[in-house]
Amino acid sequence: MSLRINDIAPDFQADTSKGPISFHEWIGYNYAVLFSHPKNFTPVCTTELGTMAGLAGEFTKRGVRIIGISVDPVESHEKWKGDIRTATGFDVDYPLIGDKDLKVAKLYDMLPAGAGDSSEGRTPADNATVRSVFVIGPDKKIKLVLTYPMTTGRNFDEILRAIDSIQLTAKHQVATPANWKQGDDVIITAAVSNEDAIQRFGSFDTVLPYLRKTRQPTA
Repeated sequence: MSLRINDIAPDFQADTSKGPISFHEWIGYNYAVLFSHPKNFTPVCTTELGTMAGLAGEFTKRGVRIIGISVDPVESHEKWKGDIRTATGFDVDYPLIGDKDLKVAKLYDMLPAGAGDSSEGRTPADNATVRSVFVIGPDKKIKLVLTYPMTTGRNFDEILRAIDSIQLTAKHQVATPANWKQGDDVIITAAVSNEDAIQRFGSFDTVLPYLRKTRQPTA
């Protein structure tokens, strides 16, 4: 099964470092970030998990729950947390899913069906495709998917920026241009007429007939 934006994020039950969860129930009425790792005790992932822990407050401010997954059992996650603290100075307080049976990795199309049913004996290279970030909305639909190679650490500032855009554009009939960040001008969508745009946004600049810019809505 190939997952695309606006698909319902597959639900699942799993053991985590915070106890068993049912994924959709765990999300509740929040946004969520599910980010995956090919193996515990790998160098790039160790830095990523610590970085995410250091940014936990930024996700909380945005009403976003964070959860990690690694193709290893929960008991191994607990041991890994000490290394993460040593390497980054941050304690991982968000849940880490144990996926020793590879069920979630397969469910989210990060491993093929023929990958087997155990993490035992598998190397990080065997699981190299388990390097995705999924942003999921309160409606349980996938809003964003990013997949990274094992040698490239993820940019969590970019994930926060993308969430800011996703939440803003879900609330207002606007889109965000390239390299947009909080406070920058936004694009008025084609569904909004010029007359309606004036009522909604007060004023706008017509760059091209199909490209109208206005200040970022704040309400």
